[in-house]
Amino acid sequence: MPAIHPHVLNLLRQAQEAGSQPFEALSPAEARQAHAARARALQTPGDLLPEVRPLEAPGLAGAVPLRLYRGAEVPREGLPCLLYLHGGGWVLGSLETHDWVCRRLARLLGACVVAVDYRLAPEHRYPAALEDCAAALRWLRAEAMALGIDPARLAVGGDSAGGNLAAVLALMARDGAVPPVAFQMLLYPAVDLAMTGESYERITQGLPLTAATMRWFIDHYMPPPMDRTAWQASPLRAQSLAGVAPAFVLTCGHDPLCSEGQLYAARLERENVRVTALHLADQFHGILTMDKAIGPVPGVLALAAETLRGAW
Repeated sequence: MPAIHPHVLNLLRQAQEAGSQPFEALSPAEARQAHAARARALQTPGDLLPEVRPLEAPGLAGAVPLRLYRGAEVPREGLPCLLYLHGGGWVLGSLETHDWVCRRLARLLGACVVAVDYRLAPEHRYPAALEDCAAALRWLRAEAMALGIDPARLAVGGDSAGGNLAAVLALMARDGAVPPVAFQMLLYPAVDLAMTGESYERITQGLPLTAATMRWFIDHYMPPPMDRTAWQASPLRAQSLAGVAPAFVLTCGHDPLCSEGQLYAARLERENVRVTALHLADQFHGILTMDKAIGPVPGVLALAAETLRGAW
């Protein structure tokens, strides 16, 4: 087991003293409340931006709520834009839990970030979340000029379950099923829902996300007999990754998703896709929504943002 960062140890100690329960011991509604409360407690106030406003995209099941973050004034040719998909195991998370992340990325990028409030499981199982994210990308491309966005510089990104959705969108974009994207920002992504990675055997207790927690999430999102090995659910299992957009892939050592994320980055490199892979051996899953407690978080986001700026 790799060494663990002192900030992580301190946070785990506080959670243990508070008697925090794992998500899999709660109902989805209770878990959402706990997740939202944790985000509020562990994030600093969000960056002030020139513009933050709600939007809606037409989806297969009705309007998909969005939130636009503009990190700079609009030049004549429009700003680049990152479509951001929040994490939370397809069960938790919202525009609010990831507001700090989106504000910080918009400021660092000097661009637009559009966050998607996709439908959550178990009320809306696979492929509802993917359908909403694809609808948001199509609408964003169609309305780019009206929104002051450069349609040639769209990127997709997300953390955890959002990283899964972003990776799938990048494959869909390569194949022409959604508009082209110039980059994919994959932050500790879930890319193999069959849960076969080595880190599932290693991360089994004592952390907010364990193998049991991931099993709880996936069972809500894709209950049997759904095919968890299809690339639209498990992009690591795609026959080929060649031709997808350049990527930034973040992995953490104390994360059951670690090994699959590393395998994904290695496959991208092997299949001639430009990739920047950052591995934080002493960190755990979910740190990007914990900047108040985990000191390295701003630097991690700064590197991810600078890599995307270079791609644009």
